Amino acid sequence: MFGTQAQREISNGFSPRSLHWVTNLISSPRHTTTTNNNNNKRSSLSSSKATAFLSVKFQDLYGFAVEGNVDDVNVLNEVRERVREQGKVWWALEASKGANWYLRPQISSITEGITVASLKPSVLADTIALKRLVRKGIPPVLRPKVWLSASGAVKKRSTVPESYYEDLIGAIDGKDTPATRQIDHDLPRTFPCHPWLDTPEGQASLRRVLVGYSFRDSDVGYCQGLNYVAALLLLVMKTEEDAFWMLAVLLENVLVNDCYTDNLSGCHVEQRVFRDLLAKKCPRIATHLEAMAFDVSLITTEWFLCLFSKSLPSETTMRVWDVLFNEGAKVLFRVALAIFKMKEEELLRAHQIGDVINILQQTTHHLYDPDELLTVAFDKIGSMTTNTITKQRKKQEPAVMAEIDQRLRRLNSLKVDENQAISTRSDSL
Repeated sequence: MFGTQAQREISNGFSPRSLHWVTNLISSPRHTTTTNNNNNKRSSLSSSKATAFLSVKFQDLYGFAVEGNVDDVNVLNEVRERVREQGKVWWALEASKGANWYLRPQISSITEGITVASLKPSVLADTIALKRLVRKGIPPVLRPKVWLSASGAVKKRSTVPESYYEDLIGAIDGKDTPATRQIDHDLPRTFPCHPWLDTPEGQASLRRVLVGYSFRDSDVGYCQGLNYVAALLLLVMKTEEDAFWMLAVLLENVLVNDCYTDNLSGCHVEQRVFRDLLAKKCPRIATHLEAMAFDVSLITTEWFLCLFSKSLPSETTMRVWDVLFNEGAKVLFRVALAIFKMKEEELLRAHQIGDVINILQQTTHHLYDPDELLTVAFDKIGSMTTNTITKQRKKQEPAVMAEIDQRLRRLNSLKVDENQAISTRSDSL
């Protein structure tokens, strides 16, 4: 029943490959035209200010409605031009190295015991070239196959029968579980008003991917946040099945274990690691926020669970994911640190928790230039290896598990007290 849907390209009146620049410029009432009595200089200045505050509405590359000012549009136009120029670099390399040269075995295999020294010079050269290219952005039309290859999703899919996804979706059709009920509850709230995701067909496609994975991995099942991640994967990948395998490799290989399990232990570990990194990489910010008793996880937990999909503009998120699928989860730490770093002076001037939250939210929502963000992430943060982060995780795991155990003990104690109180009231009656 679902075989055709799983294999065909998602087509629903919204083309994720088409760029929609529909702009409606609305001058803010606060910036009216100057009176005839004003001199030309004052009129020109007022007009310039009015232009800066024009409200501009349009759809971005992936169909999301965006509203900003003229400066935001200028940034997006510059970004669009850079995407075109970067595309020319990819096509030129295809001409010189051969079609799909970037799909050959890459350095990601190091995790399986292969060392850099054992790589052939040509493979190593291609690996270095790909790493540089990916950091500058993958052309949208190439993202599906580059992601599938760089992340290891192709290899993961090759270990099961070709009909795996179709069989899985057919086998679970009509089944009811706590996960499916939570998924059904979250579907209408996943990027509402999107021209495809907020349609019956879009929600049905997203539901199949999420429910399918909840049965593939019962330990994870479904966790809020995955709906946003899977939704963006659907918009980028050509087929529903490709989106499913990208979700699988993300949860099983790219991210740390237990990030999305019931107790979110992996996510809690990541937050502790991030706090340590913030103190090391941005000590002034960390000290200032600690003095305010501000817990950065109030903001960063959503960043890590949703992989910035709810915080950054869609194309900026895609650029972060380009590097995430090629270099691993350490990228999330770099990007999170970069956001704090970019607003260091503003954060240091803030003395209210609400102001800190507002600064960070406004920053992420208007980060339309992915190159600005990624330049800070990779050039201004300093060294940060996967091994370093792995050691930090191991260091934090015991404390996290102790906290979770203590919380469970406290909850069980409350339940016992409640049951005893109920029993006492019943006896008195």
